[in-house]
Amino acid sequence: MKPKIGLTQDSLKKISDMLSAVLADAAVLYTKTRKFHWNVSGESFMELHKLFEGQYNKLEEAVDAIAERINKLGSKTPGTMKEFIEMASLKESPGKYPSQKEMIKELLTDHEAVIVQLRKNIDDCADKYKDAGTADFLTGLMEEHETIAWTLRRYLD
Repeated sequence: MKPKIGLTQDSLKKISDMLSAVLADAAVLYTKTRKFHWNVSGESFMELHKLFEGQYNKLEEAVDAIAERINKLGSKTPGTMKEFIEMASLKESPGKYPSQKEMIKELLTDHEAVIVQLRKNIDDCADKYKDAGTADFLTGLMEEHETIAWTLRRYLD
């Protein structure tokens, strides 16, 4: 049954497609953060190991919330790595195991890219689709990414 929540079916479809891309980036970033958690080594091993663990836990929660938001809007949620890779703007780095500093830089770059995209998505939801609920939802996600980015940036100062 299609939701009747004050948004056109066309708008619901476009918002769900946009959220699917947000989900794909979150899944890629989750996987990358998990990889770095598993492979970090060196002087600050335990500190970064725990930092990355906290970050991938937040991303895991976000992945589930984004998937549920897509369902709430009446669409099916993509859920395979193949779909995520095809839809994501973020890129993986297979076979690469960067230094601690490079891990932090790469994660920071990805979080900042997500923040930029989320700002655009928030504006589209509010202005183009008149979907205050999704705009608010995305604002919360953006704030989480801003906090993670700020934390990572502090390691590079």
